Amino acid sequence: QVQLVESGGGLVQAGGSLRLSCTTSGLSFRSYDMGWFRQPPGKEQVFVGGISRSGDSADYADSVKGRFTISRDNAKNTVYLLMNSLKPEDTAIYYCGAGNSINRGPMYVEWWGQGTQVTVST
Repeated sequence: QVQLVESGGGLVQAGGSLRLSCTTSGLSFRSYDMGWFRQPPGKEQVFVGGISRSGDSADYADSVKGRFTISRDNAKNTVYLLMNSLKPEDTAIYYCGAGNSINRGPMYVEWWGQGTQVTVST
């Protein structure tokens, strides 16, 4: 049974930081690109960042470049999203996903986590 479990979300003040984690089980972690998506209230789910299978390349949405960093630990089957300089507009449910070429959009994700809420207050 494939499981992706996110953690690390919460409430933070603007300018603060959070680190999200997504630990997987039941899939061949090294065989998948990993990524993070988010869905703000009342809006569509969008790509945030993605990392290649080996971890040697990463892509980011323009809205988070320079503030967010995605990384992975293949020995721990875990992908991370370090979020710095958080803004109220970063408030969303954050989902991790496993797939191929997932920087092209949610339709390329094969496996999803359940999501974790991130709320950034002013």
